Amino acid sequence: MRIGIPKEILWEEKRVALAPAGVDSLVRAGNTVYIQSGAGEASHFTDDEYAATGAQIVYSAEEAFKRAELVVKVATLTDQEAEMLQEDQILFSFLHLAIGRKNVVDNLLKRKITAIGLELIEENSRLPILHSMSEIAGQLAIQVAEQYLESHINNGRGILLGGITGVAPAAVVIIGAGVVGVTAARAALGRGAQVVVIDKDLNRLRNIETIFHKQVTTVMANPYTISRGVSFADVLIGAVLIKGEKAPHIVSEEMVKKMKKGSVIVDVSIDQGGCVETSRITTISDPVYKVYDVIHYCVPNMPALVSRTASYGLNNASIGYIMNIADNGIGNALLGDEGLAKGVCTYNGYCTNNIVADTFNLECRPLRIFSTN
Repeated sequence: MRIGIPKEILWEEKRVALAPAGVDSLVRAGNTVYIQSGAGEASHFTDDEYAATGAQIVYSAEEAFKRAELVVKVATLTDQEAEMLQEDQILFSFLHLAIGRKNVVDNLLKRKITAIGLELIEENSRLPILHSMSEIAGQLAIQVAEQYLESHINNGRGILLGGITGVAPAAVVIIGAGVVGVTAARAALGRGAQVVVIDKDLNRLRNIETIFHKQVTTVMANPYTISRGVSFADVLIGAVLIKGEKAPHIVSEEMVKKMKKGSVIVDVSIDQGGCVETSRITTISDPVYKVYDVIHYCVPNMPALVSRTASYGLNNASIGYIMNIADNGIGNALLGDEGLAKGVCTYNGYCTNNIVADTFNLECRPLRIFSTN
């Protein structure tokens, strides 16, 4: 199979879809890989490293798209990239179509693209590719918050996350007890912060209690407890995920108004629209803004801050799926892997995802695949 890897351009994205090790595996299996020159540069993978694995270096995104049967990306499609797609191609990327632009979806349908959202692929009721990025985002959320609590940065609260003898540590309130929430709790607890995790799922909260041996306070989510937790927080981590859907505004503007001056919100849910009403997308080079003297950090591609680690993580989590598609063809790969099939949003000119169809008032057709054997 011919596989194209373009250089990412959205939101100052620094990750690359596959590390040289992944490309090497594909080439050894008889596939042809076209990678745009400089695609791995921000992750410190050189063109020479990719060429040494047998990849063919191309010098424009258009060439990477046009030569490929399967396009492998990281960030969601831009309008420009959507126009470069070729009829009947396979697209393997984070899509987040429920908060995307309709013209991008229209392009996927018009060109009969098999669009597979990495954030939707399942394995044993888990989201394996998203999981690796969520682990990174959870750690980074605390690292970032710690930085913006400092006095000299944007008038932060001037609080040491872990406190000192006789001086209380920062209060870190995490909304959501999924992968991001658990990882953020571990990072905050390791730095000595006071940690509160709020979730509506008692089983998830029990899991938190077990993992952290009751060192983390768990709270059942409802408007009252969320409001109290938000007003108590020096750091608020938004870690709400509803698979494939726009994140609901769990934290209202009125709640933000009552937060402490100089406190920090890190809305990790911003790639799905954000779970804080006052959140809006920011970028790596301009990551924060203030509302009601509360610092908001809303970068949708936080793992790009550690692009080399994140690129290896993506490579490790996705290479098996890519090899399956390349070895068996898209039809057989989807037939043989129900979890991969759950990632398909568009197929053969039709929307196959209920949430995307409802968002853009499209007809939704169930995915029907036939073996090509």
